[in-house]
Amino acid sequence: MSTPVILITGAAGGLGRAIAKRFSQSRWRVTATDVDKAGLHALNTAVPLDFSATADLRSASNCQELIAETLVATGRLDAVVNAAGVWREGPVESFTEEDFDQVLGVNLKAAFYMSQAAIPHLKESRGCIVNIASDAGRQAYRGSAAYCASKAALVMLSKTLALELAEHGVRVNAVSPGDIATPMLDYQAERYGKGNPNAYKRELLSLYPQGREARFLRPEEVAELVWYLCQPEAEAITGADLAIDFGLSAGK
Repeated sequence: MSTPVILITGAAGGLGRAIAKRFSQSRWRVTATDVDKAGLHALNTAVPLDFSATADLRSASNCQELIAETLVATGRLDAVVNAAGVWREGPVESFTEEDFDQVLGVNLKAAFYMSQAAIPHLKESRGCIVNIASDAGRQAYRGSAAYCASKAALVMLSKTLALELAEHGVRVNAVSPGDIATPMLDYQAERYGKGNPNAYKRELLSLYPQGREARFLRPEEVAELVWYLCQPEAEAITGADLAIDFGLSAGK
């Protein structure tokens, strides 16, 4: 059997990098894309990549081109993980069109177009798609309307794709993490922490049911779940939205 190939978007970020490492450790062939060229180069020094490219995935034609280049480089495609994501916050009343388009474009449009481009090849391999959603797609947060909407829509995209592709043996799932200790979280705290990023992070942790024992997820914990969902043993899991958030979205 040929060695399976995975394509990871947002691969230069903290979570994408952890996913790339996990699949490489299992001897998958790893391909990667990100808008961060330097970050992709750094990833390639840590993980042997079969193919990598910078791309703006908010464009359907860019996604088609990226998938075509991946197939030229590897000859097959077995899994796509849509891990690219951005965070912007602020009340709806003052939220800018630029920020709204950025959030919906990266978090939703990119996953839609990447999936669209990959589907014919995933049908051939009877492969899978994993979309990285969020606890914010399961419950609302003040000041996060665009982000919450993008992640909730991503969950429903995953479920719809699962129904459309089930007869072809292609599985599609969403993974909804809580807050992950990544550079994205650091950026979020620095940009929106009003000069006190540590207080911003403490406020996030105060929402978790563990109280004083609360901590942020490690990227490797989420990567392990993503890896499992791409294995043959997970054949029965499709159309699911799997929370990995210490019970944050379970209720109040």
